[in-house]
Amino acid sequence: MVTKEDICGVTILARAASDVSLVPGEYAAAEGAERALFAVLGGKIEAVKLVDGVERVVGQREVGDIFGEVPITLGTVFPVGFRAAEPSRVMRVEPQDYHAVASVAPDVGKEVGRLAAHRMTGARGLQGLASESSPPRAIVVGSRLDGACADLRRFLDRNQISFTWLQPDEPDADEQWGGPLPSAGDCPVIRVVDGKTVVRPHLRRVAELLGLGTEPAAAEYDTVVVGAGPAGLAAAVYGASEGLRTIVVEREAPGGQAGTSSRIENYLGFHEGVSGDELASRALRQARRLGAEILVTREITRIDPETRHVHLDGGDVLHARTIILACGVVWRRLAVDGGQQLAGKGVSYGAARSDAAGTHGLDIHIVGAGNSAGQAALFFSRRARSVTLLCRGDGLAKSMSRYLIDQIGTRPNIAIIPRVEVVALHGDASLEAIEVGSPGTSETAWLRSDGLFILIGADAETAWLPPEIARDANGYVLTGSDVAASGRWALERDPYLLETTMPGIFACGDVRYGPVKRVAAAVGEGSMAIAFVHQFLREAESPVEA
Repeated sequence: MVTKEDICGVTILARAASDVSLVPGEYAAAEGAERALFAVLGGKIEAVKLVDGVERVVGQREVGDIFGEVPITLGTVFPVGFRAAEPSRVMRVEPQDYHAVASVAPDVGKEVGRLAAHRMTGARGLQGLASESSPPRAIVVGSRLDGACADLRRFLDRNQISFTWLQPDEPDADEQWGGPLPSAGDCPVIRVVDGKTVVRPHLRRVAELLGLGTEPAAAEYDTVVVGAGPAGLAAAVYGASEGLRTIVVEREAPGGQAGTSSRIENYLGFHEGVSGDELASRALRQARRLGAEILVTREITRIDPETRHVHLDGGDVLHARTIILACGVVWRRLAVDGGQQLAGKGVSYGAARSDAAGTHGLDIHIVGAGNSAGQAALFFSRRARSVTLLCRGDGLAKSMSRYLIDQIGTRPNIAIIPRVEVVALHGDASLEAIEVGSPGTSETAWLRSDGLFILIGADAETAWLPPEIARDANGYVLTGSDVAASGRWALERDPYLLETTMPGIFACGDVRYGPVKRVAAAVGEGSMAIAFVHQFLREAESPVEA
């Protein structure tokens, strides 16, 4: 029997609900989206879950079905995404409207709660999905002190590829590998699950084996973004979401320098902090979902600024209506005896989350006194036996945020050695000791070390850019008012804020000349660059009046 309350509830829904039409592949709600309740009015909706960077279909909803009952009942975000498998219509009810209905028609709330409980339990429900053991997509064999193995593991981590890492000295390594391990001379070795085994692989070969993008899908793009750090990924997200045909070219793996940060404590919206690679992986998923192409392990050999032709290694040429330079910076190298020989053999630049597994129970050292060094010290102190910060100054106060200094003071296994600089690194097959000295004296001391992480600033690497794109003495790209002041701007209009000396070519993030080098600033500039791209394209398409 239909009650007065039920009729009232339906009336409220009819007034408040949105009727949403979806094209195939369009999301009604992405994984992690804020709560809402949906009903399928036409077509078919797929439930999808991101696993190892690949969206996996885990269910479907047809006409008459609802979805969103779990987040609306528990007050959480969507644990899976819902996208249209074919042209579809859905009804969307906002949380406040749903609760208004439930207050006057309690049976509606009871039924939605019952569906939520059913959805969360059972082998096909969310609990079953969460309990499924997803096999790793690859197995890697190699030593902690093998630089090539470290590069391979970092590449897999930053591309959201799950893998098992086997070290030759592990007691059950042969059993996990399924036979005798490869010889040390063959390592690192990667075995792609249900695929091939490759000895000492190049990263591009790994990308191809795992189905990562290495070849462009087209020859012409509205914008080509150079670099997949925070600025480049932000440009990709905003460019793709605003209908621009967007491609990102990254020579290594997404994340840039920020991707090698073990923890970012002051990024807006992440009150508990976020690792650099986690932030990058979220942005990467978002960019791909919105339609941006992401090429990895591809390097740009040159740019023709007049035609905006982008030449890739291997001979591919992309024609870009606009170009966004977001190629970031690289960690500054430590120029001391033994530094080059031991790089990757216990000596690392940057400190990514994936490096933590190799520090368990060890005595490690960090060179640097900035926020990146402090974040790395805190992160590694959870695994390492001891962490020692080596800094040239009298302490950390001049270069590190107070909140990091305070946290470091609470960790008994973190030590600080001030007024020292590294003068040499020692070791045969791997790092064994660090030789340090005090500035202005000839006395030195040796510190036994199992690992050294170097975070002493970064430099722009822009020598590959054509001379038509002006840079300062340190290689940072001039934009906006600095371009105008350089006297190298040829057009009557002023250059846009992020525009280089070549119209239609923009720069954002750390590669751009400017005082602010922060992840948040890079993200903001990446999104701003797309606004200027739109302005430039509108100007290019407007007829010139005589």
